[in-house]
Amino acid sequence: MIIEYKNINIYQQDVCVLKNVDFHVDEGEFIYIIGKVGSGKSSLLKTTYCELDIDSADKAEVLGRDLMNIRRKEVPALRKEMGIIFQDFQLLHDRTVLKNLRFVLKATGWKDKKECDERIDEVLNMVGMSDKKDKMPHELSGGEQQRIAIARAILNHPKVIIADEPTGNLDPETATNIVNLLKQISQTGTAVVMSTHNIPMLDKFPGIVYRCRDGVITDITEDYNKLDLSEEEDD
Repeated sequence: MIIEYKNINIYQQDVCVLKNVDFHVDEGEFIYIIGKVGSGKSSLLKTTYCELDIDSADKAEVLGRDLMNIRRKEVPALRKEMGIIFQDFQLLHDRTVLKNLRFVLKATGWKDKKECDERIDEVLNMVGMSDKKDKMPHELSGGEQQRIAIARAILNHPKVIIADEPTGNLDPETATNIVNLLKQISQTGTAVVMSTHNIPMLDKFPGIVYRCRDGVITDITEDYNKLDLSEEEDD
């Protein structure tokens, strides 16, 4: 089990945004988290990489670490085993794509320049961005920047990718391409957990579906086709 939450409570400041959460992620699973803005989707994702603390739990484990007892100095090692993708890309704008990716590898302990560049070439090829290696982020479209963000996330062969609204700033065609890419990555064994308002993707790229609503999270995978999810979509 990559992520195993049993009966956890998640707070933002002093407000409980999700209570009694049961949430599980296993190898290669492709998981959607849907819900209105403010329903707790991002808060749940932030707990997985210790950006947000868990208030109480019967069990809260990510990649074998007990999040109720993890020390701050242990968090960087946990994050190295994860790939995190943000809606706003968070690329370093003062350096090229190549140097963005080199920076990540260097920061996570890679020392051999040849090995670094070989891995960079490999991930850029995976996301279809091999010809953009020497471009600056501002020279790329939103979809291209998101592909680079995905390349960055998979550099260290993560066991799980956490993606918070990765298609939120993209047009429909580009969004479809990005979700297709994440789906392909999940089929190599890396689990993908993605929050989204993009409800049509659930049919195009089926996966496990959780919905955050009224302070609780529910697995609706078996029933989502019968539910009215229109209020969860982008405006």
